[in-house]
Amino acid sequence: MKSRREFLDVSIKGMAGAWASGLVSTAYAAQTDEIKPLPRDKLIEVLKAVGKPPQLVENPDGTKVLLLPYGGRVLGLYAPNSEQNFYWTHPALGSVDTARAFYESTAWHNSGGDRTWLAPEVDIFFPEYPNTKTYWQPRELDPGNYQVMQTPDGIRLVNRLSVTLSRSKGKMNLEIAKSVSSAPNPLRHERGLDLQDLEYAGYTQFTSLAIVDDRAESGVGLWNLVQMPHGGDLLVPTYVRATPKICFGSIPSEDLIIEDHLVRYHMRQTGEHKLEIRAVATCGRVGYVYKSGERWALIIRNFAVNPSGEYVDVPWTDAEDFGYSTQACNVNSALGCFSELEYHIPAIGKGTGRMRCDDAAQVWAFRGTQGAIRAVMGRLLTPRWEPEP
Repeated sequence: MKSRREFLDVSIKGMAGAWASGLVSTAYAAQTDEIKPLPRDKLIEVLKAVGKPPQLVENPDGTKVLLLPYGGRVLGLYAPNSEQNFYWTHPALGSVDTARAFYESTAWHNSGGDRTWLAPEVDIFFPEYPNTKTYWQPRELDPGNYQVMQTPDGIRLVNRLSVTLSRSKGKMNLEIAKSVSSAPNPLRHERGLDLQDLEYAGYTQFTSLAIVDDRAESGVGLWNLVQMPHGGDLLVPTYVRATPKICFGSIPSEDLIIEDHLVRYHMRQTGEHKLEIRAVATCGRVGYVYKSGERWALIIRNFAVNPSGEYVDVPWTDAEDFGYSTQACNVNSALGCFSELEYHIPAIGKGTGRMRCDDAAQVWAFRGTQGAIRAVMGRLLTPRWEPEP
């Protein structure tokens, strides 16, 4: 087990011989350089060749969703007639040799895309908490052991696991299940909006968590995270003026703009930084906009926020500071180069009166000219966005 810094370093230093011999050196030589996304068919080819076959789901509107059972992830999201992924994937997946070395390594296999973790982080990922020196992603959670199940509605991914909680030392037996379905363009009925030059892709993700025995040692909650290309702007509409809490890292004041009804975060620094915003302030919709070649891309996650629920993820330094629903993590380091949009689901277990939860959240993704993207943002997110000069 490693400290957070050692863990980040081992993503590079701990790889197999082929990894260390330079097969992926260019992917990490300069994290600030743009890494072109791998075309969908090439990504599928690589994953199949290394024994991690994905599942491709096509929605009625032509959206293609690439599921990776290894890790229980939505690894790719594609508009009709496009092979360009809206999501970030690990550069090691660019070839069979580097992907094989990556998956054979002892490092955490962060393939990219949209994944599901568990909260509170201090109980699940810090086995010696309150000592935060050791950080560890339980392999029974990620990649887990997701089984692919065919249902009348499509593919369902199911992971049964046991987690040991660092504070109570109790064990919880859990089941996480995930599936996707369509999410038609939310603007399809809007008048006075030209959608002709816009690519659109979307899906609804259904996620459930259940305690599979009668032992509810603690409150535990689902935590969904999307990884996107680095360097864009995260936009969080709020009901009131909300000052985010900085979890780790130092975010320059010019990168964090707080208005009465909007938090704007320029995710562009090197290193690792994270912030979080309380459930009472957030509206349940967060967007991320970034340059995509000569065009712009916008990803919006639409999710339910219930301030009456128990949001159990807490800052590492204050285990009694509850109530955060929305988080963002900027990573530009040995771990990779991506921006992360995260949301939490109210906990089940001890003190909640619930042994199961079910969540449904949409992802709406658009690609087009800057003007078209601004028009979409004005309808779905906020009219107050201008790109950096």
